[in-house]
Amino acid sequence: MAYFLDEMTVKDMMEVISKTTTIILPVGVVEQHGYHLPLSTDYHNANEVPRRAGERLNAVVAPTVPYSYSGGDLPGTINVSPQVFSLLIMDICLEFVRNGFKDIVILLGHGGTDNKIALNNCLQMIMKRMPENSDVTFSLVEVVMLSTTCQEYFNMEPEHDFHAGLAETSLMMFWKPELVREEIVMDEPDISKLMRTDQDWFELSEKPFDHDYVIPRKFQRKEIKVGVMGFPEKANIKIGEKICNEMVDGLVEYVNILNGRRQ
Repeated sequence: MAYFLDEMTVKDMMEVISKTTTIILPVGVVEQHGYHLPLSTDYHNANEVPRRAGERLNAVVAPTVPYSYSGGDLPGTINVSPQVFSLLIMDICLEFVRNGFKDIVILLGHGGTDNKIALNNCLQMIMKRMPENSDVTFSLVEVVMLSTTCQEYFNMEPEHDFHAGLAETSLMMFWKPELVREEIVMDEPDISKLMRTDQDWFELSEKPFDHDYVIPRKFQRKEIKVGVMGFPEKANIKIGEKICNEMVDGLVEYVNILNGRRQ
């Protein structure tokens, strides 16, 4: 069964560590999700999956980290620099190891290129600097990668369903319907199309002058006013339930693999 760290006592911890040495750290972000979804959407993406796994999940679930790096700057988005974010995750993970956990799963409700690069680098550094714990594993798991339905929508051609689109809106309709607004607003049609074609198109890169040595400055394109990258108008609660079940199944399956190695 799932054991929730924020509900446990010292005695509970001593007992649980003899039952499982796997711990899951959900990670979200405070980020704009259009006019129809709350800023906390990616927090729920990370938090709801292990909670709904319930009795099937033999792991400890840590409290969700709500802040990370979005990369966007529309109203309501709160960015924590990738460097600071990765140091926070590094310290948390080291404390997990000190407490006796052997398999640490970072469950990402928000992916993001910069986020994932920072996390991968910090976890690699932990492993380099603690060779005495070579049997400890660190895993980066994006919740969207646990669902084949999500992947199908992400890989649609010629335009994909990404941020605040069909998949995310359907999920929120399923597990937090009270937070979903009816009003769906999109950017101008040509802008929306470009964002559905490339999830990193929102970010512009420029240099004061063109030379290989000069580091480019990156910033969100000013023509983006809403930032929805998908087809939220096609969302429904049944799709959300299907995606949720796939995510839960995928997480349980992976945790069982980790636990099986320790038996």
